[in-house]
Amino acid sequence: MRLSQGRERPLTVHHLNQLLLISSIVLLVAVVAVRISSRSGLPGLLVYLGIGIAIGQDGIGDIQFDNAELTQVIGYAALVVILAEGGLGTKWTEIRPVLPAASALALAGVAVSVGVTATAAHLLTGLEWRQSLIIGAVVSSTDAAAVFSVLRRVPLPARVRGTLEAESGFNDAPVVILVVAFSTAGPVEHWYVLLGEILLELAIGAAVGLAVGWLGSWGLRHVALPASGLYPIAVTAIAVAAYAVGAIAHGSGFLAVYLASMVLGNAKLPHWPATRGFAEGLGWIAQIGMFVLLGLLVTPHELGDDIVPALVIGLALTMVARPLSVVLCLLPFRVPWQEQTLMSWAGLRGAVPIILATIPMVEGVEASEKIFNIVFVLVVVYTLIQGPTLPWLARTLRLGGDPGAADLGIESAPLERLSGHLLSVAIPAGSKMHGVEVGELRLPAGSAVTLVVREGASFVPLPSTVLRRGDELLVVATDPVRDAAERRLRAVGRGGKLAGWLGTDETQAGG
Repeated sequence: MRLSQGRERPLTVHHLNQLLLISSIVLLVAVVAVRISSRSGLPGLLVYLGIGIAIGQDGIGDIQFDNAELTQVIGYAALVVILAEGGLGTKWTEIRPVLPAASALALAGVAVSVGVTATAAHLLTGLEWRQSLIIGAVVSSTDAAAVFSVLRRVPLPARVRGTLEAESGFNDAPVVILVVAFSTAGPVEHWYVLLGEILLELAIGAAVGLAVGWLGSWGLRHVALPASGLYPIAVTAIAVAAYAVGAIAHGSGFLAVYLASMVLGNAKLPHWPATRGFAEGLGWIAQIGMFVLLGLLVTPHELGDDIVPALVIGLALTMVARPLSVVLCLLPFRVPWQEQTLMSWAGLRGAVPIILATIPMVEGVEASEKIFNIVFVLVVVYTLIQGPTLPWLARTLRLGGDPGAADLGIESAPLERLSGHLLSVAIPAGSKMHGVEVGELRLPAGSAVTLVVREGASFVPLPSTVLRRGDELLVVATDPVRDAAERRLRAVGRGGKLAGWLGTDETQAGG
């Protein structure tokens, strides 16, 4: 089987059958591999890359694939989905306090990292300046997929996790601009022109993302769709539209999709658990497909001469460029040295640098295959080192976050004609709502618990009914008090029946 840039025979049903069989097997193997990677602490990207290499021309599958342009297009599309999933899961309460620090890391931090890494690549490995600058720009972006998948399994302080997640969502935009500028034929523009272009694209992307996210969330909150399964599709379509509009407007589509998704994710949309599950599924498919394709593109037997340069450049990036950029950018924010150390080590690389390394290949830059191989080896080796050791470093620095009480799973379904909402509330094992009587919830006037499902049986509760872990509640709320009812339920889930007096209540309604 061969997939390349040359003209091939038209795709037939027989080819489709083979493609579906291979794709389904790859997906099943990748799903099983998630369990292995989660136990070992490795990002799943390494397993997926391994699958791609295994079925490639140097592996057992003998699939020959060398279409860098197709890889770039599919990689961009997958990155849009990954950023959308990451934005939907980003909590505004964690991001808001660290926006200045994350923005500094995504802009000034990238500049420092590019300069130091490119200088090291030129002086230590003998690469030309243009090639060194491209490599420096490519590997200076932390990978959203790797950061989201690893950090959300490690209990960290909210400030550290929020800063790293926001940085990974923001820094793709300036890095893409730099890589394209360095890969374009002809001299690179003056630094101030390049800086102006970066700031303009970021401003356009931010404006588009916030506008599309706000309009989309407003529409979904005020229009009741006929089926709950339409909400995840609508949210995904809005996020992708934000990327497309931002890119067409000559702005940063990556920043637009991340910000739009973050607005949607914090808007308390109807049927939110189903939407999050749908987005996570799409995110997994995007990661698997993207990494397998990148594994197919690489040719392992050609990597030998590029291993040492990759290790040297990676060492300069990990031990010098990244820590220096973190220290300089966080200096005005008085971040403790322990958190700076962890952020320096948590600058995870993944698919994004490898995808960006296809840009010079598409542009025909001299020695672009060498650039791709160096980036590939660097990402694999240092992800193997950084990913598994991150939890250990967090414990050593005593930066383990407090998981706190488990939050409630609340799903909302609008009742458009009745001007009301049905809230489906699941009480998890760690919730402090366990042992609270229905009457002690003190829901705002206009809302009430109408049904409890316990161990497969449903009943109408009394005010004296004691709630238990594992219960599912059906709460009816009129439109004006819907948000207040949800805030009160979440407050009781965190603080128990005394939430209003303990300062954990998020609203005065019903209190």
